[in-house]
Amino acid sequence: MRLLFGLVLILGVGLAGFAVYLAKDYIGEYQAQLDAERAARESIVPTVNVFVVNRPLRYGDQVTAKELRAVKWPENAIPEGTFKSMDEVFPDGEKKFRTVLRAMEKDEALLKIKVTKPGADAGVSARLADGMRAFAISVDVRSGVSGFLRPEDRIDVYWTGRGVDEVGEGEAVTKLILANVHIIAVDQIADSDRTGPTIARTITVEVTPRQVAALAQAQSSGRLSMALVGTQDQTVTSAVEVGQGEIMGEVVGPVKEVCTVRTRRGGEIIETQIPCPQ
Repeated sequence: MRLLFGLVLILGVGLAGFAVYLAKDYIGEYQAQLDAERAARESIVPTVNVFVVNRPLRYGDQVTAKELRAVKWPENAIPEGTFKSMDEVFPDGEKKFRTVLRAMEKDEALLKIKVTKPGADAGVSARLADGMRAFAISVDVRSGVSGFLRPEDRIDVYWTGRGVDEVGEGEAVTKLILANVHIIAVDQIADSDRTGPTIARTITVEVTPRQVAALAQAQSSGRLSMALVGTQDQTVTSAVEVGQGEIMGEVVGPVKEVCTVRTRRGGEIIETQIPCPQ
């Protein structure tokens, strides 16, 4: 009887230990699943809908609803100027198309800077910011940076002519009259994706009304030259003016006359300064 009781006791303890082992394993597996789920939830990045294009689009192409689709985009990495709803792309009461100003590749986000306003074509007027005007400047291979100017480039504009002093017409000068001016067209081409140099006859720049007057006056009274600004250049150009005198060298005043006498002392010649005769 005692032997049977002992066997039952040993069996019960064994079963209890096995149950504890199974429970511990189950709890450990459950805890691992909870940790994995928590880590996955923390790694999820908040997203918002952003409209992208379904196919490559080039300058002058029309963008309609069928060329667009909404995709999930990380909320902390949304490019500036995106569209988050179809109502933003095509507001009520507006025409249901926009025109491409800059080339876009498939799955690229649609940006406001790359398309016109609803219903507008890709002409120069579509590129003008509020309050700005388009002004054409005559150029040639020399003044137009050897034909390397393209739409969307930026230039410094220099004027060469004769200044005015108290007597009348002064010396010839070259001065910077406008810095970092935005080019919106070269000849009749506003497509910034064109490659290769073009010997242009005119370039069209985006300027304020006052700058229009300054350019018109400068163009009628002298010669304009352009200097291409680097795409990554963020420096602010200060006033620049160079006169003919600076190029030819400073004017040297009258040289003071110096008189000397030479005397020989043995094999040495000594030169001594003396007052010059009147």
